[in-house]
Amino acid sequence: MKSFASLKPGLTGAGLGAVATIMIGFGVGGWHTSKSSERMADEQSSLAVTDALLPICIAQSKLDPDSAAKIAKMTTMITGYERRDYVMKAGWATTSTVDGPNRDVAAACAEALIKPGQG
Repeated sequence: MKSFASLKPGLTGAGLGAVATIMIGFGVGGWHTSKSSERMADEQSSLAVTDALLPICIAQSKLDPDSAAKIAKMTTMITGYERRDYVMKAGWATTSTVDGPNRDVAAACAEALIKPGQG
């Protein structure tokens, strides 16, 4: 039994070292689980699609003959949800390659259009 008693400090140190390595690795070391990596990739791709389609939404709004009145109406809306839905109903956030409007593009487009000098 004396041999096991002499291993106790070494095993304790190894266990604490493993726990510390895992905590530091996942905390500040940049380690990720596969699930969190997939989530981050989905978020980044969604942002990239929104950034790519935003100029198309703004261009489609400028082609609308009633765009000045619609943008003026959007500035009176209180919530971003109302503005997003308004852009979706106007058809500005719909591209020819998809069946319906993109919610993220509509929200970004609405915010861009109500900024001074954009619409």
